[in-house]
Amino acid sequence: MIAALLSCSFCCRLCYGVIMSKYPFKTRIARVPPEPFREFTHKRQKRLGTEFNPAIINVHSDARRDEIAALCEENQWYCEISVNTAEPENELALETLKNLPTPTRFEEKPDRNAPCSCGSGKKFKKCCG
Repeated sequence: MIAALLSCSFCCRLCYGVIMSKYPFKTRIARVPPEPFREFTHKRQKRLGTEFNPAIINVHSDARRDEIAALCEENQWYCEISVNTAEPENELALETLKNLPTPTRFEEKPDRNAPCSCGSGKKFKKCCG
């Protein structure tokens, strides 16, 4: 049966119910599963502090819980605050929410044919560009 498959692989793709590839000399290489920290996911991560991804905070006292709850209410953040003295305080999510990065803005460059901003009266491309 193997000899029949090899002799027939060049003339037809379907032989004895086995689908043959177009190029019999090319083989598929087994893919290695990607490492979890290098894996790219196309799914966008939910923003922290929203209804779908609340900030999880652990504190040691009720007074601190009330303080953080007031801060979250003021900024309209969704937080799950638990009081547990056995576990260490974990306010990393709160610090992340406080220090959200802001997008950087750059000055617009003038067009090449626009008058130069230095006041010479020449085009930007002939003067400062």
